Amino acid sequence: MTTQRRVDSGGTGRISRVAARPARSGSERQDDDLQQATGRPGATPIVDLVDRSQATVCGAVRSVTLRPRANVPALVAEIDDGSQRLNLIWLGRRRIGGIVPGIRLSAHGRVTFSHGIPTIFNPAYEIRPDRGR
Repeated sequence: MTTQRRVDSGGTGRISRVAARPARSGSERQDDDLQQATGRPGATPIVDLVDRSQATVCGAVRSVTLRPRANVPALVAEIDDGSQRLNLIWLGRRRIGGIVPGIRLSAHGRVTFSHGIPTIFNPAYEIRPDRGR
């Protein structure tokens, strides 16, 4: 780590040391905070998921939408763990109590990549308590 010297502007002539750190954007800090808040032993970061493998992921729900698929309703929840986003799709469901934007949850199921987006169909899930409260 490099240090820089800065003269106190208060006129006292004191010198203080300031650690030089690369500046990080607000979104990078939010991603780091989200990774720490949603982390769970045994969970796989979304960015590390492998196609056609069983996985457990943890994240915060970013959006919930209802998409019709060939006359069958499909509830889609997009979750984010700070590394990447993933879609959870429940076929035949119009809503699920408790699945709302902002809630943290863990989900387990077989991962598939739909149009390059990691997706789990009909996952088992558990709503996680918010660590900030």
